[in-house]
Amino acid sequence: MPPDPHVLFGYSGPLVMLGWAALLATPLAPRVADAVASLLIPLLLSLAYTALVMAHWAGAEGGFDSLANVMLLFDNPAIALAGWLHYLAFDLFVGAWIARTARAEGIAHLFILPCLVLAFLFGPAGYLAFTGLRAVQRLRHLSVGAVT
Repeated sequence: MPPDPHVLFGYSGPLVMLGWAALLATPLAPRVADAVASLLIPLLLSLAYTALVMAHWAGAEGGFDSLANVMLLFDNPAIALAGWLHYLAFDLFVGAWIARTARAEGIAHLFILPCLVLAFLFGPAGYLAFTGLRAVQRLRHLSVGAVT
């Protein structure tokens, strides 16, 4: 018998929190943060997501052709959990990308912390904030370069 979606949901939060904690500690252990938040945890979440979709998709009602059908699709607990794991995996992956990109571009970790919090809570808003931060950093570098 497959695991109860409610039980799997209970494991997903603490697991993804390990990834976010690793991102917050990126300056202390960048390779560990990269391995945990960019690879290990997103892979585990992706594996669980894929297993849930393969096991439950065919029997689920609804679809993607209308909002009503999307809502119906997520009435199935296993498919709703798959959707939740999708969010967790991609938001963490984006957070890890933010941390790696900031490190590569010399953006101070302190400046990306609000972006990581936004990515954790509101996914695309964190990506948007980081994109804005990068633009400001680039303009700042251009203006400093023009002055010298």
